[in-house]
This record gives sequence, structure tokens and C-alpha cells, in this order.
Amino acid sequence: MQYSTIPFEVKWPEQALAFSLDSLYAYLGRVIDQRKARGLLYPLPVLLAIAVLAKMLGQNQVSELAHWAKLRSKELCQLFDLKREQMPHLTTWSRVLGEKIDPVQLETVLGEFFAATLGAAIPERGSLVIGIDGKALRGSIPSGHSHAKYTMAAFLPQQGIVIGQVEVANGEVKENEIVAAPKLLKQIKQCLPGAVVVGDAMQCQRKLSVQINSAGGDWMWFVKANQPEVLDNIQILFANEPLAKGHSPHPVDFETAHTTTKAHGRLEQRTITVSSMLDQDYLKWPGVAQVFKVERVTTVRGVTKHEIRFGITSLPSSIASPKRLLALTRLEWGIENKLHYRRDYTLREDWSQLRRGASQQVNACLNNIVVGLVSLAGIPNLAAKRRELAYDPSLALAWLFQSPLSIK
Repeated sequence: MQYSTIPFEVKWPEQALAFSLDSLYAYLGRVIDQRKARGLLYPLPVLLAIAVLAKMLGQNQVSELAHWAKLRSKELCQLFDLKREQMPHLTTWSRVLGEKIDPVQLETVLGEFFAATLGAAIPERGSLVIGIDGKALRGSIPSGHSHAKYTMAAFLPQQGIVIGQVEVANGEVKENEIVAAPKLLKQIKQCLPGAVVVGDAMQCQRKLSVQINSAGGDWMWFVKANQPEVLDNIQILFANEPLAKGHSPHPVDFETAHTTTKAHGRLEQRTITVSSMLDQDYLKWPGVAQVFKVERVTTVRGVTKHEIRFGITSLPSSIASPKRLLALTRLEWGIENKLHYRRDYTLREDWSQLRRGASQQVNACLNNIVVGLVSLAGIPNLAAKRRELAYDPSLALAWLFQSPLSIK
């Protein structure tokens, strides 16, 4: 019996590419190259662009992208108009990504690139949602340390892009998300007017709330035991009032909204109850306009779980109805589902063993680019799209060199 394979041709442009002045490649050119100019063979924006391209085509680790670039050295040198038809060795990739790039500057530049997709106009109040949350870079514990690197990102769950990211000091230093969050908001201050920042109980801090309101934005926090007085007051407000016979309950302004979703054998019912009775003078919380209680009943394979969460927001009832607040509570999970999960399981970030310098943080930035570009194109399945791009790399090249506004 004879076997034959079906031939196919990978499409690559046959000449060096020209890029738009507001393309991702142009923004990568703003990152300062900390290498010495003498003997420099590979410009930094070229290396960063190749790294992004390799990741978009399915190469998750630095060793994989270095090997892929070596196999595609002829095409890549032609595309980027390089004099030598040769790609850097793995040690060069590790040294550049770990020691020759300022991760803070790279994060700032990428934030500016993705923020450019939002346009210059200030959005309608409460319409732009920004989720903030931290993530450990597991598997990348530096030599001599006992804790992994940790980053905190500002993510737009509706657009699927990261507009800011900062490093949180590891557990051996008394710095955590409470300290990192103000730095992150300062980095993205140009995006705060008209936006609503959502976060979990860790971000529920008075100073952070004031910082957001002062920048022209709003906030919505979940409240837990780290704010015991606020939590107690909200729980008392929404508790069933005990009534003696012949007495009527006190008047309240409660409003509710309800949603039911069913998919993949999972039935979820959500109910939110909202009130404006606890103002900032009563709660001693600057800017608070509404408090809420979210009840979630989830049934999976006959097992039912009941969860209750409480929260506060600076959005008044005239701007955010119960239905809108219920939608915001779901978007708060967007950073977990649309960013952290993709980085961990699709891009295999938690499997990375990078330990050299700032390579972990730079790798996280590169992963943010991949997630953002695919999300801007309106593609929900990142893994499937990477397989398509691996078949036709010219599509990924277009994303690198086109204006961000042209790939929505």
C-alpha cells in the first residue's frame, strides 16, 4: 500500500513589509533598547515583533519561539530586511527578554497602543468597564526566593485588551495588591474619565475609591471581612426585618433584577437587590452612591450551590440600574475568564520556567499582546485562531503592521 500526503503552501509575503505609524510594530519601536549599539545585529522592535508573531502561531515558551524563528530564518530576515539570514540563538533571546528591556516601559507602551483603540472621546459615564486583579506567574520563582513573581493588570473585559500592568512585589516584601493598585491606576489615568473600575474585596479601599473619583471615573467593589463595619451595615440593611404582630416594616427603596443562564449542563440564577439608603455619610465611605446584594444559585449535575455577595459602588441609580449593576458584577469575572485563563491554559504561562531578570514580566506582556490582538478582531476562541494563523501566518503579520483601528 502506498501513502501520500496532501501538499500545502504556507503564505509568506515575498518582500520586506512597510508598517503603519500607529501599528503595533511602530509602538514596539518606542521601547528603549538597553544593549550596546556596537555589533547590534537584530533591532529590538524586530525581536519583539518576531516573539509576538511566534506566540500567535502557537509557540508558547522562549525555547519554542527561538527554535521556530531559526526554522523560519529565511522568511523572517526577508520580511524585516535583515542583512544576515540567521536568527538569534536561544541564549540571546533569554538575555534580551530578561535583561535588556525595561518591563515597566514595555507595559506602558503596550497600554498606550491598546488605549488608542478606544479613541480620544470620553465615554459615557459607566459605559467603559475596567477590571483590575493580580496574577501569580507560577513556575518562575527566581533563584534564592520562595515566591513567584506577581503582576496586576487593568483589563477591559468587553474589549478583551490589557491597558496597563504593574509588578507586585513577591511575598517576601510587605507589598501586595493594595499597594500596587494605585500605581496601576496612575499608569492608566488617561482611561479613567467616564470609566467604572471593578474589583474584588482586596481592592475595596477608601483611598483607591478617592483616586478613581478624582480622575473622573467610578468604581464598584465587592465587600468582605476586610471592611467589617461596611459589611455589617449592608448585611443589616438587606436582612429580613423581624416584625411584631400588627406592625409594618420600615419603608425601603429596594430594587431588584434577575437573570437565568443555562449552558453546558450548568444552570445559574442571579438576583441583585440594590439600595441608595446607605450614603457616604452613613457608611463613612467617600463617593458611595448605592449598595447591593447579589445572590447566585448554581446547579450542576443535580448539585445546587447558593452564594451571597455584597458590594458598593459610586454609580448612582440614575446612571446604573439594578440590571446594569448585575451585568457589572458578571464583568468583574471577565479578567479571570478572558485574560488569566487564556494566559495560563492556552498560552501556557504557568508552565513557563523563566527566571532570568524580568523575563517573566516581559513574557506576560507578550501574552497580553496576543490576547488583545485576537480580541480586537472579535474572535472568542483564541486556541482555534492560533491554529488558523499557524496555517496562514500572513494574517498575523497584518495584525502586527496595520493600524490598531483597522483590526477591530
